[in-house]
Amino acid sequence: MIVFDLSCAEGHRFEGWFGSSGDFSDQHSRGLVTCPQCGSSEVAKAPMAPAVPVKGNRRANEPAPTRQVAGGKIPAEVRKAMEALANAQTKALENSKWVGDGFAEESRAMHYGEKDLEAIHGKATLKEAQELLDEGISVAPLPFPVAEPDELN
Repeated sequence: MIVFDLSCAEGHRFEGWFGSSGDFSDQHSRGLVTCPQCGSSEVAKAPMAPAVPVKGNRRANEPAPTRQVAGGKIPAEVRKAMEALANAQTKALENSKWVGDGFAEESRAMHYGEKDLEAIHGKATLKEAQELLDEGISVAPLPFPVAEPDELN
């Protein structure tokens, strides 16, 4: 998971979370990255300060630093909940097979008994996902983007 500071042509700054730098480029080229404040698709990466970990000698009663985001700071409770959700997704995907663009086809094959049931994840268009749901096949989007196995370092 990679977090980019982004800005739109109107000067609004916001964060974007992507599976990889390539995911950002792909989504940006397809016009899928838009400003949450004005909807502009004229979005670019903004200069970012490096993420420097907190020193181990920080006092226990000193509040943890918070990141600036559009509209204010992320409350510590929200940040912790997002981290827990990201960790839960990572754990769930450890025993799941990546099927890429074949997600809809693989899901149907398992649903109709043509293949053994197994946990899978991959890519599906909104139309494919809706068709699967219309057929009674349970699918759900992942809360965070997933990098394809061949894109991982």
